[in-house]
Amino acid sequence: MAAELTGTFLTLDDGRPAVRFVRDYDHPVDRVWTFVTDAGELVHWFPSRAEIDLRPGGAVVFSGDPALEDSTGRVVAVDPPRHLSFTWEEDEIHFDLEELGEKRTRFTLTNVLGAENTAARNSAGWDVCLSALDAWARGERFEGPHAGPDAPARELYEAYVAAGVPSGAPYPGADD
Repeated sequence: MAAELTGTFLTLDDGRPAVRFVRDYDHPVDRVWTFVTDAGELVHWFPSRAEIDLRPGGAVVFSGDPALEDSTGRVVAVDPPRHLSFTWEEDEIHFDLEELGEKRTRFTLTNVLGAENTAARNSAGWDVCLSALDAWARGERFEGPHAGPDAPARELYEAYVAAGVPSGAPYPGADD
């Protein structure tokens, strides 16, 4: 079965490369906001443990990702419950939430890339993580790792590369 790619590679208006993912959830915007801001919720889907000080300039502490050293980012902008953006390594992560009705929310994740050649790798990783979030939002558990070299992202990575998404950055757990 071919991998289903849900991310889109794009160049932002300011010229920076990014990958974007859009999901619609059958939850009110406040509930989806907790999915993206609460450490107890993030643990179910985000690739790293993340503790976020929800104020501009606030620290974002990342830990437990098997492919990365523990690190600290900074909140760039926050507008509860509509927008959160923060730095992570050389990237920026943006979460945008749009209320579609009383109990539906459109969730958009934009990963602004520090280097274009990380697009395929990051897209594959986010696809796996967002599959975990999709399951969590349905009240299910995602079976298997959603981050690191044992996550089922390799097939997705190869499919993004085949689709022409920029690649070349080191792939976690790859020997080649």
